[in-house]
Amino acid sequence: MMSHETRKVKKVGKFRKIKIFDTTLRDGEQSPGATLTHREKILIAKQLEKLNVDIIEAGFPIASEDDFKAVREIAATVRKPIVAGLARALEKDVNRAWEAVQEAKKPRIHTFMSSSDIHLREQFKISREEALRMSVEAVKLAKSYCDDVEFSPMDATRTEPKFLFQMVEAAIDTGATTVNIPDTVGYAQPSEFGQLIAAIKKNVPNIENAVISVHCHNDLGLAVANSLEAVKEGASQVECTVNGLGERAGNASLEEIAMSLYTRKQFFNAETSIDLKEIYPSSQMVSNFTGIAVQRNKAVVGENAFAHEAGIHQHGLIANSQTYEIMNPEMIGKKSKLVLGKHSGKHATRQVLEEMGFRLDEKQLQQVTAKIKQLADKQKTVLEEDIVAIASDVTQQLRSEEQRIVLDELKIETGNKIKPTAKVRLIIDGKPVEATGSGVGPVDALSNAIGNVVPAKISLKEYHLKAITGGTDALADVVVKVSNGCGVLHDAEAINEDVIMASANAFIKGLNKALAKKKKRLAK
Repeated sequence: MMSHETRKVKKVGKFRKIKIFDTTLRDGEQSPGATLTHREKILIAKQLEKLNVDIIEAGFPIASEDDFKAVREIAATVRKPIVAGLARALEKDVNRAWEAVQEAKKPRIHTFMSSSDIHLREQFKISREEALRMSVEAVKLAKSYCDDVEFSPMDATRTEPKFLFQMVEAAIDTGATTVNIPDTVGYAQPSEFGQLIAAIKKNVPNIENAVISVHCHNDLGLAVANSLEAVKEGASQVECTVNGLGERAGNASLEEIAMSLYTRKQFFNAETSIDLKEIYPSSQMVSNFTGIAVQRNKAVVGENAFAHEAGIHQHGLIANSQTYEIMNPEMIGKKSKLVLGKHSGKHATRQVLEEMGFRLDEKQLQQVTAKIKQLADKQKTVLEEDIVAIASDVTQQLRSEEQRIVLDELKIETGNKIKPTAKVRLIIDGKPVEATGSGVGPVDALSNAIGNVVPAKISLKEYHLKAITGGTDALADVVVKVSNGCGVLHDAEAINEDVIMASANAFIKGLNKALAKKKKRLAK
C-alpha cells in the first residue's frame, strides 16, 4: 500500500507528476455541433498519443454503436496511454465499456453516479442510499474486469460534504484506483474547490489508496483556475480537453493546464509529461475536425496568443521576447507575430518589412507606417498582402522632381440614369489646372478628364483592377499601361481603399513616368 506522503511527492525529476486525462473524444464531442466521424476520432486519438497524454477517455460505449466501435478501435490502436471507456453506474454500461476497452494495452473503466441531492431527487429520483449502493456495485463489477477503475461522484461540488466523503471512501474500498471530483456545472470558486480537495484528503480515511482527479467545467470561466487550485491541494490527475471543448461552456483547457504547469512549475512543484510541441497541432486538428474555431484571444493556441500590435510592446519584443512573452511560442509549434495596425510604430514596421525583403529609407518607412495606420482605421485588420502592396507602392513612387503632375482634388458623379462625369483639379508644373470629362463609367470619365489637360499626347491603353485581400473593404490594386504617343508604353501601379482613387493615382503615376522619360530623351 502506498502511503499518503509517498503518493503526494511522486515526481518526474524533482517535481510531482500530474497525469493528464484527455476527454476530448468523450466530453469534448458532447459540445453542440462537435460530432466527429469514426475516422476523425481515430486520428485525434493518435494525435493525443503523440501529445503524450496519460489517459484518453475514448468515448461512452453504451451511447451508440458508432461510439462503441470507435472506443474499441482506439483501444486496439494506441499503445502508450491508458484508454478509458465511460459507464454509468449500471451493469449494462460497465459491461459495454469493458467490451470496448478490453483490447487496450492499458484499459480503464470510468464509472460515475450523481451525488448531489438535486440530481438524485430531481433527475434520478433515488435516495442517497440507493446511489451509494449502485456506485459500489458498479465499481465492484468494473474491478472484476480490470485493475484500473475510476469513479466519479457527479456534481460533487454541490454535494453535502459528509455524503461525498462516504461515497468516495466506499468506492475506494470497493477497488477504485482513481477518484474523480467533478465540478460538473462549473459552480465552484477556486479557493472553495481547493478547500474541498483538502477536506477529502482529511476526511476520507483510505484516500491514500487512490489518485485524486478533478474534472472542472467552465460555466463561470473558472475551469482551469479550479483545476490548478486542486493541483496545489494535492490532486494528481486533471481531466481536460483540447481547446477546452465540452458541454455548455466547455471543460478545463488541456493546453492552458499544461502550459501553466510548465511555465510555473516551481510555483506548483508539479509538471506533466505533455509533449509541448504537439499542443498547437493538436488544437488545429480538433478545431478542423469539429468545425469549432478557436477564439482569436484564446490563451496559448488562439491566433492572437503571441501576436503584438501595440508599438511599445512591439519595441520591447524586438529588444527581448521575454519582455512581453512568458512562453516561447515555438515550444508549442507557433511563432510570435508582429501585427501592424493603428497602434504599431516604426520599429515593428521596419522589422516586418525587412522580413518580407523590403529595405526602406527613413522617409519611406514613415510613409508606409502612416498608410498602414490609415488603412487599419478603415478596415480594422491589415493583412500581410496589404502590407506588401503598401510597401511596393511607396518604394515605386517617383522622385519629387519627376512628378510634374499631382492630383489635388477629384469629384465623380455617376449613377444608373446619368452619364458618369469626372472633375479633376491637377497641379501641373506647379500650376493648378481644372478639367472635366465624361465616359461610359467613372474610370473612363476620370481618364478622359485627365487626358484633356495633360501637356502631351499621352493616353491610357490598358487597365487592370484587383482586390488584394477580398471583401468590400479590401485594398484596390490598379495596374495601368500609359502610352506616350510614340508607341512606348509605361507601366504604373497604385493602391488605395477607394477604387477610383487607386485608378487616378495609377494613371497619374504612369503619366509622370511617360513625361519623365520624354524629358530624358529630349535632353539627349
